[in-house]
Amino acid sequence: MALLVESVGKRFYEKHRGEFMACQDISFAVSDGEIFGLLGPNGAGKTTTLRIIATILTATTGKATLDGVDVFADSHKARAMMGFLSSSTGLYDRLTPAEILHYFGRLCGLTEAEVKARTAQLAQSLDFEKYVNVRCAGLSQGTRQKVSIARAIVHNPKLMILDEPSTGLDVLATQSMHDFILAAKAQEKAILLSTHSMDEAEKLCDRIGIINDGKLLAVGTIDELRAVTGKSRLEDVFVTLVRA
Repeated sequence: MALLVESVGKRFYEKHRGEFMACQDISFAVSDGEIFGLLGPNGAGKTTTLRIIATILTATTGKATLDGVDVFADSHKARAMMGFLSSSTGLYDRLTPAEILHYFGRLCGLTEAEVKARTAQLAQSLDFEKYVNVRCAGLSQGTRQKVSIARAIVHNPKLMILDEPSTGLDVLATQSMHDFILAAKAQEKAILLSTHSMDEAEKLCDRIGIINDGKLLAVGTIDELRAVTGKSRLEDVFVTLVRA
């Protein structure tokens, strides 16, 4: 397995509610060339789980390994192997996509030639070539989202963590995004994806984890989850598991 997550949990404290577990005992694996989806309602613990794996948050319990590297104990090495798209990440409005990718590519250790080649490749794959030298302040929401994804994976990471990548995209842009994700899968990337879209999950995901109240309720292929619930539509499968 490229990514192995074992019994991960995160405890928070808030004055009005005291200590609580935002997620607990989360365990799953993602293989090379696999798209693993996390589905859950708002506040279920999806983003917290992704941020822990991306080492943005420190886990309270559990462990995670990426190609045998301890993600929490050797976070610097692990980060070099992953790219994380946050649902709340912004762009520098005064910079162009080319300038942003150059900056982050160099931060990731790419040479000037590598950054130039990678920028051209991503701009073509994500279909924002005509905007690569336009300041981000003038870009549509959909194009900004594509640039955000390019920035997250400019270093060509082994693991792609995508938190609701289709947010704000129209139908054509969403199709372009899906094509890009499927192409990355064909390149044997391990892809961890959270989404609210049942159609997106059904189209892209090899396996799905259903999460609610910080707990992983079920993991399996869509057919396996259908067999567990007796439902055929993924939306009905999801509702049945969450309300059980």
